[in-house]
Amino acid sequence: MLPLHAGRRLTGMTPHYPEPMVLVDLETTGANPLRDRITEIGIVEVGEGGTQRWSTLVNPGVPIPHFIQRLTGIDDAMVADAPSFAALADDVAQRLRGRVFVAHNARFDYGFLKNEFKRLGLPFRATVLCTVKLSRKLYPQHFKHNLDSLVERHSLYVEGERHRALTDAELLWQFLSAAARDHAPEVIHAAIAELTRQPALPPGLDASVLDDLPELPGVYVFHDAADVPLYLGKHGNLRKGVLAHFVAEPRARDKPWIAEVRRLAWHETPGELGAQLLETRLLKQLTPLHNPRPRPARELCAWQLVPRDGLLVPERVDVARLDFAHTGRDQVYGPFCNRRDANKLLEKLADNFRLCRRALGLETAGKSERGGCLGCVTGRCKGLCLGKESAAQHNARLQTALAKSAFVPWPYPGPVGLPEGPEWASRLHVIDRWVYLGTIADPAELPALLQAPTPMFDIDLYKLLHQELRRRGEQSVLLLTAS
Repeated sequence: MLPLHAGRRLTGMTPHYPEPMVLVDLETTGANPLRDRITEIGIVEVGEGGTQRWSTLVNPGVPIPHFIQRLTGIDDAMVADAPSFAALADDVAQRLRGRVFVAHNARFDYGFLKNEFKRLGLPFRATVLCTVKLSRKLYPQHFKHNLDSLVERHSLYVEGERHRALTDAELLWQFLSAAARDHAPEVIHAAIAELTRQPALPPGLDASVLDDLPELPGVYVFHDAADVPLYLGKHGNLRKGVLAHFVAEPRARDKPWIAEVRRLAWHETPGELGAQLLETRLLKQLTPLHNPRPRPARELCAWQLVPRDGLLVPERVDVARLDFAHTGRDQVYGPFCNRRDANKLLEKLADNFRLCRRALGLETAGKSERGGCLGCVTGRCKGLCLGKESAAQHNARLQTALAKSAFVPWPYPGPVGLPEGPEWASRLHVIDRWVYLGTIADPAELPALLQAPTPMFDIDLYKLLHQELRRRGEQSVLLLTAS
């Protein structure tokens, strides 16, 4: 089998850069290296013998999504007779072996190749240089560093179609040449040294696991030798978030548990909302040793205004008893993590709005020699307890004081979906009455999710979801039914 393009030699590489090296670009069926597959490989090899190009289409063994077909121009018919990656693996490995791996958004291409080799039981590791990060280092005055921006900024010559593997790999070679003209060798050497520096890992953690970390949103968990969760975190870029823990200087002082890490696990999410939802759920499930303790759900409460002889009186209610569809109608305020937090709000409002402490249930009759509540003595009560203020006036002021703490009623007739992620990998977060039910990839999963036992109300998720719904507005919220 001959590759589609082979044998063409380009001009020699500048000594600004390490040799040997390979400039790599891939086209794929999607963005997830664990689930998606390669459809095209483009490689520019650089070494003492010069610079050589090579590329081939790859049969991914799965249909190519229409969105990807439109982007790359590669369709199912084009790859139908192309070799599988298994048939190409030896040739590709030979071209990559012993060379610095250079790519744009390098972890994407490196992750796909590593996973393809892994499926065949073949190891693959390389020193990786990302040209996006290199461009940011060498040209910090510019905001955009995608490949189209580099083409325009450096007047790169596009030979062939953009979003085809060999075309994009050759553009990287042109970018490196342009950067070598703009910068002294020592500047480029320093930038490359910093970008390819290996992190200082705990002695018990397998360094190869870091190669699999995607540059995608998600949640990660560090475990010790007994597989006890030590620490859980979230990040919009899993690789960056994990590696941030392995900065050598502050590690021993600020994070002594780092030395105990033996295993790393992570969960990708379609976006940062998904990472926040998953983080909140897993913190309560796993209770990692070095995260703050989660708030106990059994203490969650709220205030409900109940009429009593013409006076509105706050009564504490268990959040589990609330009908979230009618909390606004029922004049409910909160929620609060515990009784102490609930009482602290009333104490604050009593002082700031000159409310009667006795009417709020903060003290009982007989505390003051003058017959009124303590607020009457200190001038912080308008005298409801002495008959100087009507119940209607006190009610109005109490409702005004509590307005900012109103428990927002569920604004929809049933469950809703919040879509997140790119078109080819979109997911739907399913929410009902402020409770996060789960995330689905296929509408066919919805009936089972809606029929499953409903998780307990979570105060942190309530705050997160309320903020997210306000941010999104009505346009991006999907009303759902089980049918």
